[in-house]
Amino acid sequence: MGLSAGLVPPRVDAGVKAGLLDLVEHAVAAGWSARRAAATLGVDHVRVLRWAARAAGHGGHGPQGRVLALADARPGPVPGEALHALLDWEKSAIVKVAEDWGEIDRSHRKLAHRASRLDLVHMSESSVLRVLTQAGIHLPEPGPRQRRPARAWPEWAELVPGVVYIYDFTHFPRSGACAVAVMDVVSRYWLATVVSAQESSTQVEVAFTRALIADGKDHLLDDLLLSELASGAVPDRDELPVLLAISDNGPQMTSRATAAFMASVRIGQHFGRPSTPNDQAWIESLFGHVKGEHPHLERIGDAGDLEAELDRVRSFYNTTRLHQGIGYVTPEDEHTGRGEAIRAARRAGLAAAQQARVATRRQLRQDHP
Repeated sequence: MGLSAGLVPPRVDAGVKAGLLDLVEHAVAAGWSARRAAATLGVDHVRVLRWAARAAGHGGHGPQGRVLALADARPGPVPGEALHALLDWEKSAIVKVAEDWGEIDRSHRKLAHRASRLDLVHMSESSVLRVLTQAGIHLPEPGPRQRRPARAWPEWAELVPGVVYIYDFTHFPRSGACAVAVMDVVSRYWLATVVSAQESSTQVEVAFTRALIADGKDHLLDDLLLSELASGAVPDRDELPVLLAISDNGPQMTSRATAAFMASVRIGQHFGRPSTPNDQAWIESLFGHVKGEHPHLERIGDAGDLEAELDRVRSFYNTTRLHQGIGYVTPEDEHTGRGEAIRAARRAGLAAAQQARVATRRQLRQDHP
């Protein structure tokens, strides 16, 4: 049978396996235990049991059938394919899912989950993309959104400090409050802030009242207007606006109450394009810098403490922090008209320093020829 003395090597052909099984069975029939017989033959008992199970499971009847059942399968994957490669029916199934659901899902990731949801085929998202690419299937993509033309500012709104304001709300979830800030667009001067648990036209009115007072325009809030506002009635006025307020299209900005208040204090309204944050880039930049440079604000849990800290940050922002967008002066410098003088002084200082360096090196060259 090809058997030799010594331990059975790790890999033997089907004939040797069949011969060893016959010897073990013969020894068991003679009263030996299968374990003892296997040890005597130099083969592990577990291997013998595994061979016997394979022969019985594959219908190995008779000597020739047993040999065929014990033959080792060809090692490794199918030639040209990985062992875990997708089957042909799986590829066809995902192509069918793409044909049926491609217009709805429009994503190979969604199609992978759709196929599992329908219990048709289960494969990874990257495998779905690979199958669709091989099949030449391109999922439909949404067309570009039609760009809306920018809304021009009114001709009377001069680009000088104190004419164009911008405002918006930002949220501080830890304190359960939101803040509305009013800022001058040209000078970047942060005029006022109101912190509240609500986000309505009332907060807008309070914020602009504070902003007008802070900007020295409290004459627009005459005594008659203040008394009418205190009584809950907002008068309608037809005078030409002297200020412009820029905002997005939030309900508290577009409400009738806000419109009536703005008209009463001679402030015109200008709304940015929907879904276009760049139209309010100045106020978005303010919130980004304030929260990024003062992260402790978002850890404050009390709304009163938050408003007090925002007032402190506002003072720092206006009087100390140099602003890149206005030529590295403070917003207070720009708002009060000192900005251009400071920038001119720097330009003059740079020119003088350059001339001093040239003169110094020329003198050094003459002193050390």
